[in-house]
Amino acid sequence: MNPIFDRLSADPAGAAARLDAGRRAFLRASGLAAASGVALGTGLVGTGEAEAAVSDADVLNFALNLEYLEAEFYLRAVFGEGLGASDVTGRGAAGAVTGGREVVFKDAAIKAFAAEIARDEHRHVQFLRKALGDAKVARPAINLTRGFDAAARAAGLVPADGHFDVFGSDDNFLLGAFLFEDVGVTAYKGAAALLTDKAVLSAAAGILAVEAYHAGEIRLMLLQRGLDARAAALSDARDAVDGSTDLDQPVRVNRLVNVVPTDGNGIAYGRTPQQVLGIVYVGGEANRYGFFPNRMNGAVR
Repeated sequence: MNPIFDRLSADPAGAAARLDAGRRAFLRASGLAAASGVALGTGLVGTGEAEAAVSDADVLNFALNLEYLEAEFYLRAVFGEGLGASDVTGRGAAGAVTGGREVVFKDAAIKAFAAEIARDEHRHVQFLRKALGDAKVARPAINLTRGFDAAARAAGLVPADGHFDVFGSDDNFLLGAFLFEDVGVTAYKGAAALLTDKAVLSAAAGILAVEAYHAGEIRLMLLQRGLDARAAALSDARDAVDGSTDLDQPVRVNRLVNVVPTDGNGIAYGRTPQQVLGIVYVGGEANRYGFFPNRMNGAVR
């Protein structure tokens, strides 16, 4: 048996190269940068002593919330339905999922890859739930419609009152996947420093590697389909809500391909839980907490 099941019932490095005046102007104009640190809840919001109080189970439940979100997005996009009843129970307020439908994919390769990701994310949910046992949190309320609308509006992909139909086309699906996958990689990287059990850390590293495979493929497809400018706008929007540091990188930097976003040492960068919350809450209360209208379940929220 995997040791994680027995033991658990219980410096962000990314310096993005693109610091141009346009991105800085976007941050000032959007107003999201100031909102990103507001009302993120009473969970982990800092470093040092606050982080020391967070248990491995708390960190894995934080990851489980993110996996619920990713699984619901991909399963609905590929198969037209989300997680089953046996995969969503647990501690905290259980919630329904708003939005999502099967994408009519035009490109067979994108559909095949989306199906692979959907299966991976579903397995991540099941793995974390089994690892956590009775400590697992329930799936919180998730709003895919409002979350993607808020993110797309912040990025300028649609007007201030516009709707972004992430399930409406291959291109929109890839942009939505881009919004999630880079966040997943950086979230697991940042959470590694908070974990104390080596078995738990090993499992988290394994999930991080899978998320990185997903992210790299999506970034490559965005380049191949000429979506680098739209992806850059989403990258800027993420940077606007994840704090004052410049962590995010688009798929092309100074006209060079940037499928693998790293720091100057070729190392993937990470985000703290607070920075991740800034993104999935799309700035916080002002946007009704984005993808999580009632916020996440668990201690880190």
